[in-house]
Amino acid sequence: MGWRIPFLLSVVLIAIGLFVRRKLYESPAFQRVKETQTIPLYGALSDRVGRRPLYLGGAVFSLVFAFPFFWMVNTKTSTLIWLAIVLGVNIGHDLMYGPQAAFFSELFGTRVRYSGASLGYQLASVSAGGFAPLVAAALLKAWSWPAVALYMAMMALITVVATWLATETYQSDIHADDVREQELVGAGATPGARA
Repeated sequence: MGWRIPFLLSVVLIAIGLFVRRKLYESPAFQRVKETQTIPLYGALSDRVGRRPLYLGGAVFSLVFAFPFFWMVNTKTSTLIWLAIVLGVNIGHDLMYGPQAAFFSELFGTRVRYSGASLGYQLASVSAGGFAPLVAAALLKAWSWPAVALYMAMMALITVVATWLATETYQSDIHADDVREQELVGAGATPGARA
């Protein structure tokens, strides 16, 4: 009986969430960025031209744009700051994020798809993304913004190399077992054994 009380009290949280969502409005700047809808656009485009070219384009843009981004932000001119953010998010980030889910899951065969995509994504988030703010803050304190830009460029370079070495996946049959998986499963089977 006791477990039902917190469950029933969650109705209050749902009501508060609905109230906030319906009554509070997003800032005009956020509305404009939200209306660009570049992530679904890039996701759909990856269905036509491939996941790898778009992901690679976003990584190369992030590599090339690392120093100009910080230069634009450090001008302290609001127009250049907004331009830096919009370009960084809508081109660098979204070009990779749009096709990312399909690209990552298509890199793995049917038997290990969920585990492979999830493990790779989560480990990268923790090891690279999780420590990035701490590394950036330390670099900024010790050597100013060029060190942070260099750090971002190095992370983007790793992404460029990894994406370059990955295979294109958008026209592969995701329902068929991967040939490499079939070989591994076949190699693990004992001759003459039956399932």
